[in-house]
Amino acid sequence: MKKETAINLFEQKQVRSVWSEEEEKWYISIVDVIAVLTDSPNPRKYWSVLKTRLKAEGSQLATNCSQLKMQSADGKFYKTDVADTEQLFRLIQSVPSPKAEPFKLWLAKIASERLDEMQDPELSIDRAMENYLELGYSENWINQRLKSIEIRKELTDEWKKRGLKEGEHFATLTDIITKTWSDKTTKEYKILKGLKKENLRDNMTNTELILNMLAEILDRIMKLKSYTNSYYL
Repeated sequence: MKKETAINLFEQKQVRSVWSEEEEKWYISIVDVIAVLTDSPNPRKYWSVLKTRLKAEGSQLATNCSQLKMQSADGKFYKTDVADTEQLFRLIQSVPSPKAEPFKLWLAKIASERLDEMQDPELSIDRAMENYLELGYSENWINQRLKSIEIRKELTDEWKKRGLKEGEHFATLTDIITKTWSDKTTKEYKILKGLKKENLRDNMTNTELILNMLAEILDRIMKLKSYTNSYYL
């Protein structure tokens, strides 16, 4: 399953999601949905109790829900119960909440937007532009950021063609690129900027974005020859 992770917001609460390109649907963290619907101080425990009850009732939802690794608040990835949109609609019926109907509409909208973006990639660019504007970024910065996303995508596609895998390989090569213009690893640069879980590129200045883009373009032009050779020695 080729997957693309995302964090969507419902009423300013994070809902972790994984998009399956093969199945063309979202898999969404059940615990995050429970947190949104119930405002429970312990949504994991709430889901554990509800799952036990559903299993006792013979519900296929609790039996058939999948698990995927998702990033937690501590930055690490853990196996998390997930459900697709259809399963979540059934789950919501088991959770008494005044937010049930608004959340159903939100789920349908998220799924529809993703499918629309697949048909017309320009929509995802427009949506990103709108999101950054809402967060207070300038149009000049946003244009640089969107260009950096395009260049990063071209670079990671090149890495995949050469057999490199997302995760450790990508992180190692990204550190090499970051050090070429900042003399720091990605982690060191985040510490310098006082960041924790935030996206580093979303907190770069125009100059930093340009320097990083130039480094990534150079890396692609070099076809990763020196990096990949040294990496596998």
